[in-house]
Amino acid sequence: MAGDSSIEWTEATWNPTTGCTRVSPGCRNCYAAAMSKRLRAMGMKKYKDEFEFAQHDGEVELPLRWKRPRLVFVNSMSDLFHEDAEDGFILRCFETMERADWHTYQVLTKRPERMARFSKMLAERRGGAVPRHVWMGTSVEDNKAAQRIKDLRRVKCSVRFVSFEPLLEEIRGVDLSGIDWAIIGGESGPRHRPIEKGWVKGLIRQCRRYGVRVFFKQWGGPRPKDGGRLVDGREYSEYPAGYAR
Repeated sequence: MAGDSSIEWTEATWNPTTGCTRVSPGCRNCYAAAMSKRLRAMGMKKYKDEFEFAQHDGEVELPLRWKRPRLVFVNSMSDLFHEDAEDGFILRCFETMERADWHTYQVLTKRPERMARFSKMLAERRGGAVPRHVWMGTSVEDNKAAQRIKDLRRVKCSVRFVSFEPLLEEIRGVDLSGIDWAIIGGESGPRHRPIEKGWVKGLIRQCRRYGVRVFFKQWGGPRPKDGGRLVDGREYSEYPAGYAR
C-alpha cells in the first residue's frame, strides 16, 4: 500500500515536502539525497529537481485517505521545518494531522528552533499545544548537535523524541529532561562512518537515568541490516509511554 515503510520505528512515510539542505555532519551521507537521484531517474515528478527543496500541495491531505491507523514518519525525504518552507504550508500539514487523528505522526527536524517558534504560534492561534498524537523530534549526531535538545524542550507538545542517528561520537552528559523517546542507530551505506559499542551503551544508560524509552535501530554498515539490532544480546524496541504498536 502506498506510503508503507521499511523503517523499523515507523509504519508509513508521508512527504508533503521533498529536498533539504545539509546543515551538520550527520547530513554528509544523506540517504534521502542519494535516493532522490534514483527517483528522478525513475521518472517520479516530485523529484524532477532531485534534492532541491519543494512543497507539494497535492500531498498535504494524503493521510486522510489512509483509513487504517498508522504510525507515520513525516518527511523521510525532507524537513518540514526547512528554512524555505512557508508557515502557511506547515500549518496546512498540521491541520491534516489534526483531522486525520486516527494516525500517530512522527515529525523529525534538524531545525528545532523553528519547530519551537511554530508550536508557540500554533498555541497562540489555537489556544493549545500540538495534539498528543503528533510527536515532535530532532536529530542529534554528535555533541555539538546536542544543543538542539534545548530547542526541542521549548516545543509546546506532549511527546518529544530525539533521533541519535547516525551516532558519530560518544555523547556524554546530555540533558534528556522532558524527552520521552530516543532512537539510536549507526550509519549505513557505502560511505558509512563507524559506531562504537561503548557509545551506544553509554547513551542507553543516560536514557535510563532520565526515564527515556529507547529504540535501537541498527549498528550500521554497508547495508541497513548489517550488524543486526541487538545490544549485548538484547533488543531495544520501546516507544513513548502510553503508545502500543
